[in-house]
Amino acid sequence: MSALVFALTAWALYVLLRPIDENLALLFLLLNGIGVAVQCASMLPLLSAMLQTDPASHMQAYSAAQLEGLAHLSINTYKTGFVTAQLFYGTWLFPLGYLVYKSKFLPRFLGVLLMLDGIGVLIWFLQVLLMPAHPAIKYPGLAVSFIAEVGLGLWLLFKGVNDVDTEDLKG
Repeated sequence: MSALVFALTAWALYVLLRPIDENLALLFLLLNGIGVAVQCASMLPLLSAMLQTDPASHMQAYSAAQLEGLAHLSINTYKTGFVTAQLFYGTWLFPLGYLVYKSKFLPRFLGVLLMLDGIGVLIWFLQVLLMPAHPAIKYPGLAVSFIAEVGLGLWLLFKGVNDVDTEDLKG
């Protein structure tokens, strides 16, 4: 469900920012779509872990220790897939931030924050894969991420976008 909401949000942002630069808007929509697909595919190992307890799956032939090992493997595979999806969720923030920065109807500081958020997500991605014992590396990025993404959402919710001529949208 969250992936569907995320894809619909990306589509709405695409429609909003497409007049500024259609190619960049398509790029962030594509990166978001790949992230959503990877996130959804990463859920499959969790289904496998749940099915291991189903009597119809004929898993009784395995010992409890073997089933526990398979369950841990499935959960770790899910985690790796979810982290991989973050790579695409992080990179989509660069064209999105640039388009927000170039727009004349959204504050420029939100565009800068979104691009910094992209850097933070990529640092988090590398930290989880390369240095999982050091989670403190991601904390500054989480703060920027919260401010950037919630800030954009709140700006659009409360301030909205004025009806602007398409020619005025281009930086």
